[in-house]
Amino acid sequence: MIEPKSHVERPLSPHLQIYRLTITMVMSIVHRATGAALYAGTILFVWWLFAAGNPRRFETINAFLGSWFGRLILFGYTWALLHHLLGGVRHLIWDTGRGMEPGEREFLAWATLIGSGTLTVLVWLLALMLRG
Repeated sequence: MIEPKSHVERPLSPHLQIYRLTITMVMSIVHRATGAALYAGTILFVWWLFAAGNPRRFETINAFLGSWFGRLILFGYTWALLHHLLGGVRHLIWDTGRGMEPGEREFLAWATLIGSGTLTVLVWLLALMLRG
């Protein structure tokens, strides 16, 4: 007769309580979030393009985008665009097999974060200076 095996304790999958949140994990999440935000920003851009054919609608959307809330949205869109771009460059570097050591991964993640913030501020300063 076959005897039933006693319950075997199997290892549990690592849970969030075991993992320590790292900058590369956060940048992975932020990269996906900025990709999603770019969809919404692109819809806003297309709305602006369609409004260009009608002076009254164009004036309305320009008034919205010129308000403090509209500028905040545009600033966030600029940051999302630049952050997603630099995140893509980081992944391109990884695709070549470089930057995979722990210190290098963290450096690239911080460079993406700091670089996107810096470039966003520079783009907006340049735009404001050219606007006059």
